[in-house]
Amino acid sequence: MSASILRSAPRAAHRERTGSAAALWAGRILTGIAVLFLTFDAVVKLAGAKEAVDGTVQLGWQPHHLPIIGTIAAVLLVLYVIPRTAPLGAILWTGYLGGAVATQLRVDNPLFTHILAPIYVAALLWTGLYLRDPRIRALLRP
Repeated sequence: MSASILRSAPRAAHRERTGSAAALWAGRILTGIAVLFLTFDAVVKLAGAKEAVDGTVQLGWQPHHLPIIGTIAAVLLVLYVIPRTAPLGAILWTGYLGGAVATQLRVDNPLFTHILAPIYVAALLWTGLYLRDPRIRALLRP
C-alpha cells in the first residue's frame, strides 16, 4: 500500500463515523428549530397561557391536564437535548407526537395544517438526530 492511502485511511474512517461537517451543521440547525418550537410549546403549556388553555379545551382535554402535558414535554425535551439520551428522547417524542396526531384526527381538524403537523415536528427531530448522531446513522445503514 502506498503511504498516502495509509495516511488517509484514519481520516476516512473518522469521516464515516462523524459524517460531513455540512451534515453535522444541518443536523444542529434542524434540531435547533425543533427544540425552539417544542420549548415554546412546553413553556406556554406550563405557564397556563390563555391560548394554550383554549386550544387544549377545543381538543377535548381539560385545563388541569395542561401542566401534566407541559411537564411531559419538558422532560422529553431535556432527554432529547442531552446527546447521550437523545435517541431515547426522540423515541419518546415520537410517541408523544403520535398522541397529538390522534387527538387532532379525533376532533376532525384539517389534514395538512393540523393532523400532520406533529409528524412534521417528528421529521425535524429525527432528521436532525440522524445528521448529527453517528449511532443513528449506524442503525440505519444497510
